[in-house]
Amino acid sequence: MVKLYTLSPNEFNSKLAEALKATKEFEQPEWSLFVKTSSHKQRPSFDQDFWVKRTASILRQISIRGVVGVNRLRIRYGGRKDQGMKPPAFRQAGGKIIRTILQQLDSAGYTEKSKGKKAGRQLTLKGKELLESIK
Repeated sequence: MVKLYTLSPNEFNSKLAEALKATKEFEQPEWSLFVKTSSHKQRPSFDQDFWVKRTASILRQISIRGVVGVNRLRIRYGGRKDQGMKPPAFRQAGGKIIRTILQQLDSAGYTEKSKGKKAGRQLTLKGKELLESIK
């Protein structure tokens, strides 16, 4: 896991996203083109590679934190909602995108449901090998 911390997060995520594009399990669903990523956003993402970039980011978060659930990731990808005259307030990200990505990671064999006390997902050996192969 030395390379995870030696590269900047943006550089590591972009290289991991390029590696994930070759995998057939990570296809962006049709509905994701029309859905906002969070209630604090005003519009859906216009980035063509949004799905694989978010998948790479979630995989990196799981490798850093160990066991991660959907609610923790919703908090991680949330943000401040502008409420006009009222002060801004924090809003969590939507859970459907995160759940779908975690299901795709499970079907690809990179993550699995935790077998310990903490509920959530954890990396498998195949997932650790993928992260270590990023140069």
